[in-house]
Amino acid sequence: MKHNPRELQQTHRLLTRRSLVLGGMQAAFVGGLAMRMRFMQVDQADEFRLLAEENRVNIRLIPPSRGEIFDRNGKIIGQNSPSYRIVIVPEDAGDVDKVIADLSQLIPLDGEDLERARTEMRRSPPFLPITLADQIRWEDISKVAVNAPALPGITPEVGLIRVYPRGDAFAHVVGYVGPVSDYDLKQLEDPEPVLRIPRFQIGKVGLEAKRESLLRGKAGAKRVEVNAAGRVMRELDRREGQPGADLQITIDADLQSYVQARLGKESAAAVVIDCETGDMRACVSAPGYDPNLFVRGISVADYRSLQDDPYRPLANKSVQGTYPPGSTFKMVTALAALEAGIVGPDDTVYCPGFLKVGSRRFHCWKRGGHGYVDLNTSLKRSCDVYYYDVALKVGIDRISEMANRLGLGVRHDLPMSAVARGLTPNRDWKVRVHDEEWLVGDTANSSIGQGFMLASPMQLAVMSARIATGRSVTPRLVKSIGGVEQPSGAGEPMGINENNLRRIRRAMYSVSNDRRGTAYGSRIIEDAYRLAGKTGTSQVRNITAAERAAGVIRNSDLPWERRDHALFVCFAPYDNPKYAVSVVVEHGGGGSKAAAPLARDIMLQALYEGPPPLEAYPAKDRERIKELQERLERERPDLRRSGSDRA
Repeated sequence: MKHNPRELQQTHRLLTRRSLVLGGMQAAFVGGLAMRMRFMQVDQADEFRLLAEENRVNIRLIPPSRGEIFDRNGKIIGQNSPSYRIVIVPEDAGDVDKVIADLSQLIPLDGEDLERARTEMRRSPPFLPITLADQIRWEDISKVAVNAPALPGITPEVGLIRVYPRGDAFAHVVGYVGPVSDYDLKQLEDPEPVLRIPRFQIGKVGLEAKRESLLRGKAGAKRVEVNAAGRVMRELDRREGQPGADLQITIDADLQSYVQARLGKESAAAVVIDCETGDMRACVSAPGYDPNLFVRGISVADYRSLQDDPYRPLANKSVQGTYPPGSTFKMVTALAALEAGIVGPDDTVYCPGFLKVGSRRFHCWKRGGHGYVDLNTSLKRSCDVYYYDVALKVGIDRISEMANRLGLGVRHDLPMSAVARGLTPNRDWKVRVHDEEWLVGDTANSSIGQGFMLASPMQLAVMSARIATGRSVTPRLVKSIGGVEQPSGAGEPMGINENNLRRIRRAMYSVSNDRRGTAYGSRIIEDAYRLAGKTGTSQVRNITAAERAAGVIRNSDLPWERRDHALFVCFAPYDNPKYAVSVVVEHGGGGSKAAAPLARDIMLQALYEGPPPLEAYPAKDRERIKELQERLERERPDLRRSGSDRA
């Protein structure tokens, strides 16, 4: 068939146009692809190189070494000790149950630890190591190492664990550490990544918790190369972390151990404060507990036994416990009246054994009364009626204000758990809290440290130190942080008339050194260390009129939990105060019998910086004290060690 030349020419022109369009489109596509490749390979090369590196390299945290805690003389209180453990990598082990069964034939494995490990295995990737046994002996590590070929996935490791060598002596002051819990993480707005490391430990209570940020330190990091499954292939580099700061506290470890031993099995607390600096030389709550039990996780049985103990070993009675101060509060009432000019030191009050206020009788502890008493005699013989009378004249607001100046009703800034404020009530407080008017009877009760009045043993020691020095002595627990000395708690003058303070001190001296003083039996014979103090007995039950008429039941005839609390506060030496001491014995009965002997022995131990000579005690007590000292050294090995340290 013959084609028309014009048609052929038109068809050729059409094909050429289409080819040009198609070719242009192809050129545009190739050009765009080239530009995109140039953009990705040149302009964004660094970004994609970083993404590739992140896929290949992981950064892992290195737990920091926790700061250690020392006493004022450099003796270790909380330390890091090497701890051997056995870990398993599930994917390397293969049959995990069989490997664990084989391991249990070599070393003892705790059932609770195994259950905890299995829980972690279910939550974690199979290539992460899981701890099966912690704090095991070197002999067990050796057995595992020798049998390593038969235990796939099992590796012995060494780490650090917190150890408290003084045991119960520092449990309430230093506290303890434990693994980070979900509850701990919820308390923090932005928890540090190091806190998510399995079994990483932080402070739970006491100084360990309150100074956690200082003790913890800063985590280090290492870069490791991982494969597509996330398994570590090799370590590329490492940056060590910053260890936590070491803390030196003001407590004397030897004195602390002695006080813990001296309180023995009592439910009690004692505080020793340096009058010059405010340093707490001892702060003990009895009975104690072993904080080492909590480091790995205490067993249910052990924890239940501590919780169910009626003597409450977990409570820090020295700063957390608050008690009616009883007659130890009488110095506050007396100072308030002296400062207000309402009474003079020689003014007398007649005590027939009670004071009638309205239709109610407020009784003195001595049923027959003390007769006419002045300030000195009222403290020496602890006459209640004198203080009822004085308080009604001076008023509760002035008494409450004086109590605050002396450190009561104030929450002192100490890095310890649950530091109590106590209570020094006044008129406004009762209206605000109870929506009731303050009554005259409330004032009478408060004047002798009963009613609403509450104070902790630590606050009572502060009160004694302030009376002894006339300065606003403030308790200090941390002596230095990382070698840097912390501010002193010596305090400034309180502005209380020195003559009035001198009269109170002299009356406290009579309490312990006058034959008719309530603490004469617990005096110090050594003239250079004469003690000034005040006994206290605070009721925990109401005494009915019928019981008074028939005769008040003796404490020894009551159940333990219904007996009075026994208290004693003191300072020594009288003419140059060095230490102030407070002792509270829960349900101990009378302060002169239960608390004063303890305080006297503690004071002598502090003054002599060790066991005092028997000549410092009254002759009648020396044989008993000798037997006591020998018994304490037998029962407390740390006391024997302290003695050898001094030698």
